[in-house]
Amino acid sequence: MILLLKMCFVFGQKKIVVIDPGHGGIDSGAIGVNGTFEKDVVLKVAHEILNLNKYLFDNELDIYLTRYTNTLISLSDRSRLAKSLKADAFVSLHCNASQTNSRGMEVYVHNSQNPNSKTSVALGVSILNESTQKLGFKKRGVKIANFQVLRETIPYCSSILVEMGFMSNTDEANYFLETKNVEAMALAILMGVKDYSNAGL
Repeated sequence: MILLLKMCFVFGQKKIVVIDPGHGGIDSGAIGVNGTFEKDVVLKVAHEILNLNKYLFDNELDIYLTRYTNTLISLSDRSRLAKSLKADAFVSLHCNASQTNSRGMEVYVHNSQNPNSKTSVALGVSILNESTQKLGFKKRGVKIANFQVLRETIPYCSSILVEMGFMSNTDEANYFLETKNVEAMALAILMGVKDYSNAGL
């Protein structure tokens, strides 16, 4: 009976996910061709992920944001939050920019020998598949990067950085002007995390 209770407790535990809206405060991030700020776009998507998890999925995941308002949080503090919460996954949200007319979504992971690197790739693929298949964004793949926020988070959990389209591309910058599109992107990312979580990784 005790073993059964322990098993129920383990399988009943919610996955802890930290969503990291990049930039904030005086750091606007990329500025779109339409004048929108990356910091605002990613915060809107992050809040919508929270709302969808609560109202659509009855808080199936235990989700925390690294920032809830237009404030600048240090990269180290973002990583420390994931560590202190004993997070299962860390998802940093960003928007891309380019001098050319690039388009599409891509995910970055840290190249380390930590076992979390493998699960990070799986998480990234899951989110990319949901986003590109459901929303029609071009899939630019999973790439390697030595970003500080990934480097400092990978020892503790699966960690990825999602580039949700290009602010320098008129179509993709304008996409985020519509509330329904912000909700669609948030749902795609949330479903990607859920699919990854349900796969037992």
